[in-house]
Amino acid sequence: MLAKRIIPCLDVTGGRVVKGIRFEKLKDAGDPVEAGKVYDRAGADELVYLDITASSDNRNAWWDLVSRIADNLFIPFTVGGGIRAVEDMRSALRSGADKVSVNTAVILNPALVAECAQHFGSQCVVVAIDARREGDHWVVYSHGGRNRTAKDAVAWAHDVQSQGAGEILLTSMDRDGTRDGFDLDLIAAVTAAVKIPVIASGGCGEKRHFAEAARAGASAMLAASVFHFGDLSIAAVKQYLAEQQIPVRPVLENIYAR
Repeated sequence: MLAKRIIPCLDVTGGRVVKGIRFEKLKDAGDPVEAGKVYDRAGADELVYLDITASSDNRNAWWDLVSRIADNLFIPFTVGGGIRAVEDMRSALRSGADKVSVNTAVILNPALVAECAQHFGSQCVVVAIDARREGDHWVVYSHGGRNRTAKDAVAWAHDVQSQGAGEILLTSMDRDGTRDGFDLDLIAAVTAAVKIPVIASGGCGEKRHFAEAARAGASAMLAASVFHFGDLSIAAVKQYLAEQQIPVRPVLENIYAR
């Protein structure tokens, strides 16, 4: 089994990290560059930065921030939010991002996945899927979780893999920010339908939730508030996973363990 990755997520708006519940009630969580540096030293495997307001008239400011993040990190990071075209992805990569997350744009134009993969390689293309349960299946939402689509989340995951996506960032909107645990049924359904890595997101509140998601098939587990507000450390989570016989990359500097 490949090592499971632990990925803090930093939602950014107005140049600040924020965190909410079910995509609402946002709370300030600090400076994105300084937060990234802390996570880098603390043993995070990767970071995800999402521009959750994605104001198209402020793109230059976002790329400037991405450049400052790249100058201060040694671990890979993904950026997303407002990526609408190949040129947006080029700007993100040129600014220093390792991977780019796309969501609404590929729902509106599925061919964008293949275009980005052809230009930059599948390894750079992360498709984010925001899903909400409806009965016995999950429906995809766009525009930061505001608009319901007609797409089934499991089928959509298979489709974007076929188009050339290299990874899926799978968020349960029902669990986002609740700390009640990941949606294990959703993770299992999507990972059974695709061969590419799936990052589980939405609902983590305890160390055991990371283990549950890993056993459900996730290649990586993403969390925000439990790390941002000091409830858990990267080192503590990795130690717990190792004790559970789930492979992780070692934390070389664990001064942040608690």
